[in-house]
Amino acid sequence: MQFHHHGYVSGDPRVEPAAGVGINRPTELPDEVDVLIVGTGPAGMLTAAQLAQFPDITTRIVERRPGRLAIGQADGIQARSVETFQAFGFAERIIAEAYRITEMAFWKPDPADHSKIVRSARAVDDPAGISEFPHLIVNQARVLDYFAEFAANSPARLKPDYGYEFVGLTVTGEGEYPVEVTLLHTAGPLEGQERMVRAKYVVGADGARSKVRESIGCHLAGDQANHAWGVMDVLAVTDFPDIRTKCAIQSGSGGSILLIPREGGHLFRMYVDLGEVAPDDHGAVRKTTIEQIIAKANDILHPYTLDVRNVAWHSVYEVGHRLTDRFDDVLPEERGTRTPRVFITGDACHTHSAKAGQGMNVSMQDGFNIGWKLGHVLEGRSPESLLDTYSDERQVVAKNLIDFDKEWSTLMAKKPEEFKDPTELETFYTSTAEFPAGFMTQYAPSMVVAEAAHQVLATGFPVGKRFKSAPVQRVCDTNPMHLGHHAKADGRWRIYVFADAAPAGVAGPVADFAEWLASASDSPLAATPSSLDRDAWFDVKVIYQQDHTGVDINAVPAVFKPTVGPFKLTYLEKVFATDPGNDIFDARGLSRDGVIVVVRPDQYVANVLPLTATAELGEFFAGLHSTARPEAAPAQASLVSNQA
Repeated sequence: MQFHHHGYVSGDPRVEPAAGVGINRPTELPDEVDVLIVGTGPAGMLTAAQLAQFPDITTRIVERRPGRLAIGQADGIQARSVETFQAFGFAERIIAEAYRITEMAFWKPDPADHSKIVRSARAVDDPAGISEFPHLIVNQARVLDYFAEFAANSPARLKPDYGYEFVGLTVTGEGEYPVEVTLLHTAGPLEGQERMVRAKYVVGADGARSKVRESIGCHLAGDQANHAWGVMDVLAVTDFPDIRTKCAIQSGSGGSILLIPREGGHLFRMYVDLGEVAPDDHGAVRKTTIEQIIAKANDILHPYTLDVRNVAWHSVYEVGHRLTDRFDDVLPEERGTRTPRVFITGDACHTHSAKAGQGMNVSMQDGFNIGWKLGHVLEGRSPESLLDTYSDERQVVAKNLIDFDKEWSTLMAKKPEEFKDPTELETFYTSTAEFPAGFMTQYAPSMVVAEAAHQVLATGFPVGKRFKSAPVQRVCDTNPMHLGHHAKADGRWRIYVFADAAPAGVAGPVADFAEWLASASDSPLAATPSSLDRDAWFDVKVIYQQDHTGVDINAVPAVFKPTVGPFKLTYLEKVFATDPGNDIFDARGLSRDGVIVVVRPDQYVANVLPLTATAELGEFFAGLHSTARPEAAPAQASLVSNQA
């Protein structure tokens, strides 16, 4: 964490200086905004938190509820999401309060007595060690709280505008604010009255019944629901021995339970199989009472018993898998003639069962994807065509998710006797662990993902996939750390320079690359406005092959030690050495001749290049630079404190 570069900070360094629209930010919703986000769910709040890092962009997020969410439906937090939380600065705190999944138990009918269940297998949650971050369970409401805190402490001082329901919108295509949005006051003295807000862009994060989706003519298409589940978050007394372990339970009576322990040591969630839904049910299954759900759970758990003492939340849902044909307002026949103005995220564009623990996780990545892209376009860093890549990238991910969830939810609903192999369920769980963890996403080549022409130079950093961190040592203070944990969700591109075998200060590829990066007209750094710090748009780091004792910090090229703040202080925390106990060059298959790894603001690898490929790197970023970039305002808040 970097602070003090604008002067001594005596308070919480996580509270950044207010800047731009964050200075004297109006409490009332303005008539005109750059970005209007509809819905404070996971996708909407992450989008808002990301855009709060862009202080010259007026972003507002509206919510029909009168206040924060008290208890959320989603609770599964995959490792990819925890990586994302690290970038937003709250991974450690949410890990501390969450339930951590390290193992899953599988229960099946007792072969000697099918009226009883017995534990048949255990499976390690992450047998391959795909992430240094854990698989967590925590209430969605707490996730939203953390994103809200980050947004409120960011330069734009963004806070939700509660008590506004989305009614409809019209894309006029006229003027600076071409999207006219009608909102309805749902709380306060103006309750029941409508008002108009004009926006440059709108992000719909308003759930499965999204009105934003309807307003742009998108429809969810896919399988109708044919299986119902009762879900309950409860406090109970039970003799079931694995009540604090994630379990898949299949009974001889034909019912199944997915048991998810919750944070806090006592609460747990049960997805209870309510069986097939008749075509003429017309929603009657949704009237299943909590008493009926508890009774069904006791039938499945026999010979164990469940005495429910308190119900925090419960619901009944029918499994359906649906996907929209596009994630923005541009019709297929309009592609290439105009860029999007309205986007949909999360459940607004993909719905599926809750049992794979994917909904909140995939939705947040939708928000991460569109957030930085809107920031770059609105600040003049990138052309509007960048926004076309959102729907192209995220729709494929959603389709893969639905395909996976169909298979998992079908297996969960099977009766024990229907399995050809009695270990089929646990085998599927362990063999597909990388997908639900969030690490199988691989974006196709586009203006923000290069062709993998040089992948052999960095086999452990596949182009299009998320940047998989690895241990290094920071040279200036000798601290061991994960390289990827140093990257904040601040909208910057990362350029990781993995050096050749030559030490710092010796003439060679690293010195030549550093010289080009610092001074060439086609260097990406040349796009950074002169009024900003040199690393304001591009975060450049170097990793040497020597250990930290073999790196002379004074010999390291200046581009890796930029001057920052009004006092032009030298920032030394971008120079790294290998960890002797876990060499990153070996761990990630990096060429000993040196390699450049370019990473997008949302942590996905965009390009892999040899150190000598300066022209190719310059050409890649040239396509991402707007032809009309405004000079950024030099103003910052107080130089001596970042408390506002």
